[in-house]
Amino acid sequence: MRAVGHYEFGGPDVLRLVELPEPHAGPGEVRVRVHAAAVNPADTLLRSGGLAQAFAGIPAPYVPGMDIAGVIDEIGPGTRTDLSLGEPVMAMVHPVGQAAGGYAEYVVLPAGWVVSAPAGADHVAAATLPMNGLTAQLTLDLLALAPGSVLAVIGAAGALGGYLVQMGGHAGLTVLADAAPADEALVRRLGAADVVARGSDVAARILDRYPGGVDAVADAALAGPGLLGALRDGGVYARFRTGDEPGGHEIDGGGRVSVRTTFVPDYAGRTDKLHQIRRLAESGAITPRVAAALPAAEAAEAHRRLEAGGLRGRLVLTF
Repeated sequence: MRAVGHYEFGGPDVLRLVELPEPHAGPGEVRVRVHAAAVNPADTLLRSGGLAQAFAGIPAPYVPGMDIAGVIDEIGPGTRTDLSLGEPVMAMVHPVGQAAGGYAEYVVLPAGWVVSAPAGADHVAAATLPMNGLTAQLTLDLLALAPGSVLAVIGAAGALGGYLVQMGGHAGLTVLADAAPADEALVRRLGAADVVARGSDVAARILDRYPGGVDAVADAALAGPGLLGALRDGGVYARFRTGDEPGGHEIDGGGRVSVRTTFVPDYAGRTDKLHQIRRLAESGAITPRVAAALPAAEAAEAHRRLEAGGLRGRLVLTF
């Protein structure tokens, strides 16, 4: 089968089309014929070697990719599932510690990791939902905020930030978003109750709006410890990379605030949560955001464009 992989860690140009043995579904598994795979910052982290230690002893090529959409084309023997052959589906893949990610024509997963794609969504749109949607949902679950609480979303115009804005509002939170002038209308359409200008002093602007501090901050922009000052005493800061990961920060709330780390593989196999994302998309509570679709052969270009920044949605590889 065709896949996009790399034999060494490095820049986008290490990515290439490779031929791999075709996998087949075993007991408890289904096989997805992948038609679309979203390109996420986690993919660039894996490709560049940010988590190279997790692949020690695993033979190359390494295949990135954490989001897929396609159709069920095999159901393993004895597998109990409501999914049927030919059904459009979506799933999150967890390639860390193994060579097989989502940038491939076929992906085999436990049946509980796969759900029906949202009605009306094509493969490209559906591929943008699982990982970022689950990340946003896990974050809200960890924050455990009561309706009416104020959540500040930093990096609100990005794919993850946008889902946090939409899902936070849907959960009854008051969402304060940061945005550049060109993105203010976007984040308001997503449901932000108020918007402050983005930048290194965003915490001060949040305090101008809420002098006592907000209840929680979700740092989808990886801005770091400077945001702690925007929180009230007893507030909660959500981060998406730890201090030992590229772009992450060591953060200590000092007893005044709490720190929660969102690790989306904790929701791998949570069929209930992925069904929840599907229902939110079907209802219009969250909207898939596609920056562009590129053929799989252009994966290196997709990674270059993602790392250049400025995208307002996900790039998606098609197979």
